[in-house]
Amino acid sequence: MTNKSIYGLTFEQLSAWLLEYGHKKGRAEKVWEWLYRNRVKNFTEMVDVNKDCIQLLQDNFVIETLTEHIKQEASDGTIKFLFKLEDGHLIETVLMRHPYGLSVCVTTQVGCNIGCSFCASGLLTKKRDLISAEIVEQIMKIQFHLDQIGQGEKVSHIVVMGIGEPFDNYENMVNFLQVVIDQKGLAIGSRKITVSTSGIVGKIYEFTDRKLHVNLAISLHAPNDELRTKIMKINRVYPIEKLMESIKYFLKTNRRIMLEYILLKGVNDQQQHALELADLLKDIPQGAAVNLIPYNPVDEHDQYQRSEQKDVIGFYETLRKKGIICSIRQEHGTDIDAACGQLRSKQMKEEKSNI
Repeated sequence: MTNKSIYGLTFEQLSAWLLEYGHKKGRAEKVWEWLYRNRVKNFTEMVDVNKDCIQLLQDNFVIETLTEHIKQEASDGTIKFLFKLEDGHLIETVLMRHPYGLSVCVTTQVGCNIGCSFCASGLLTKKRDLISAEIVEQIMKIQFHLDQIGQGEKVSHIVVMGIGEPFDNYENMVNFLQVVIDQKGLAIGSRKITVSTSGIVGKIYEFTDRKLHVNLAISLHAPNDELRTKIMKINRVYPIEKLMESIKYFLKTNRRIMLEYILLKGVNDQQQHALELADLLKDIPQGAAVNLIPYNPVDEHDQYQRSEQKDVIGFYETLRKKGIICSIRQEHGTDIDAACGQLRSKQMKEEKSNI
């Protein structure tokens, strides 16, 4: 990368950088508006910005670095994009349509080292972190797509739940949030953003203290340490007791926390598991809710199967009877490569076989 992407700068960083070169804050505001409100793809399109400033930007930054490699469209309107980075690595970004708006799921790493035994994202180990500009540009690429359709639609919600562990790329992830939340640009409300983590406890405390006011999702997937350690090796480092303490700390912010629970047939989806989960959560304030997720089978993890519908409903009803707020996730893109990381893994295997 000869010049770095301008999407990697927060408004404060852009203002400070331009100030060093003799440009006042008002110029930074104009540049920011052209980037995120008018969504230009070339600095020369910023027609009311000083020519010297335009030249300075061209000499030091680029706008686009991601290229669309594959696009899969599902019958429900879900679109999965496979983007190629400048170094050739592939990442996934997903646009989902909900009654409440358009949500984008972004990726934070090339691959993942957390190693959850059921997950397609971890099939390929982490190669590198995404820089904040590459995370921001995923949102911009989706918005460019919507702009091209021409129906005036805008990205309204963000979930940081794509490939990788966001808290393992903490500073770049936080920088990304500061860019997309900024009211002078995309202005996506913090209450409409959810960050997911497999449970890096120290970062949960740090993130809470950062007071970004976004929602948090915890990948729980089991009601006890023995079972969670079998399917999520991170539990060896951050067992459930420590995780629950960090969850209680986060809930002091009065922001919502979602406990993600993928249902695996015969593994964690039985009545006793639901009762144990309800007992685990009995002392958690009402700000926490359980999101039950039907499993998307992955060829490489054929030891796991999708739970029977009766077990999904039974699990849900048991939690509800015990006073636990819960829901069953509405599925998106089931007629394309639905599991996170699945399209990327499939494409890389195909390209390797063609060499």
